[in-house]
Amino acid sequence: MFHEPRIPPNTGNAIRLVAGTGCELHLVGPLGFDLSEPKLRRAGLDYHDLASVTVHADLAAAWAAIGDARVFAFTAHAETSYTDVEYREGDVLLFGPEPTGLSAEVLDDPHVTARLRIPMLPGRRSLNLSNAAAVVTYEAWRQFGFPGAT
Repeated sequence: MFHEPRIPPNTGNAIRLVAGTGCELHLVGPLGFDLSEPKLRRAGLDYHDLASVTVHADLAAAWAAIGDARVFAFTAHAETSYTDVEYREGDVLLFGPEPTGLSAEVLDDPHVTARLRIPMLPGRRSLNLSNAAAVVTYEAWRQFGFPGAT
């Protein structure tokens, strides 16, 4: 789940990611771009028809849509690494907007099960949004045994 994404190519790359892994991408508005933007379409190439993408007007609508799923919010300020979680089918991976990340209000939302981090060298602010999503998505998929992969 991308909360208020701002950079079209990152979302386009995430569309390719979900098409390649069988995941779902939830985009929570307001979006910082129009989904028909050429940069987004180019990054997603021809994967748009193979990807499951849902757009929610706001976070309240997204929470209603995902129900009681576990929600892991990613922040550089968390203590727990993304590799310390045993992921389950239906878990939600929540990433914040570029370049600010998730706000304190979102991180403190009662729907958030836990805050997780992706380890990095000291002095680095963050990974690219679509790269961060790919790292965690593949860890969860690996834990499931890569079902459906060839």
